[in-house]
Amino acid sequence: MLNFRFAKDYVLHRLNAKTRHGVHSPFVYRLIDEVIYDFNAKKVYAEVENIRKELLNDARIITVTDLGAGSHLNNNRKKKVSDIARNALKPPKLAQLLYRLAADWQPRNIIELGTCLGTTTLYLKKAAPLADVYTMEGCPETAKIAAETFHKGGISTEPIVGNFDDTLSDIIDTLPGLDFVFVDGNHQKEATLKYFEWCLPKVHENTMLIFDDIYWSEGMKEAWAEIKAHLQVTVTVDLFWIGLVFFRPGQVKEDFLVRY
Repeated sequence: MLNFRFAKDYVLHRLNAKTRHGVHSPFVYRLIDEVIYDFNAKKVYAEVENIRKELLNDARIITVTDLGAGSHLNNNRKKKVSDIARNALKPPKLAQLLYRLAADWQPRNIIELGTCLGTTTLYLKKAAPLADVYTMEGCPETAKIAAETFHKGGISTEPIVGNFDDTLSDIIDTLPGLDFVFVDGNHQKEATLKYFEWCLPKVHENTMLIFDDIYWSEGMKEAWAEIKAHLQVTVTVDLFWIGLVFFRPGQVKEDFLVRY
């Protein structure tokens, strides 16, 4: 049932989504043309993907602590690192899109909910090397592998381990404003909306919130719909796999379906 529903949502998205042509917002047109559709190879891609290859061949078995909605692919507590890398890491196309978004935005701070094995964090930090990166992971053993990934990738970031309910609000409280937040964890409606609401007091005109797996479940679709409808939100870009949220005063409220 899940696969049928997901496939149906995907087909409907493809039928209704636009490319940059037909988008009349200069802000969104530039974002699509110069960032989302920039498929030129970057040096950093090969660097991070070589580390991904190592993870895909890592036969170590770890105990996974799952504090969220779990995986549709593998819910066993004992998992090979290679299986996690294959099933849970953001694929290169999406991870590299996140790199381009962060490189274009040049945020002062980045929050990532869901470190996993750390490849996406590598992309984000390398995109904005001057940014303070706070990456959070619920599973201690997964976080240890991520710390190894960071060492290999040459970044000094350390995962913040624990339940997002206990760690996120403390980080938000320490920051004057939120520049770039990537929510890739829990994947439940109530939690997603809670994290969104926690962010709202610190958003500003240059904030970008990114929500992963917005079609993961009916609950996530409902959460995405509520986020889009929120009065503080002015622009959203739905790429099916992820959703981008902006807060731009004076801009007409619009939601864009973009093919990616």
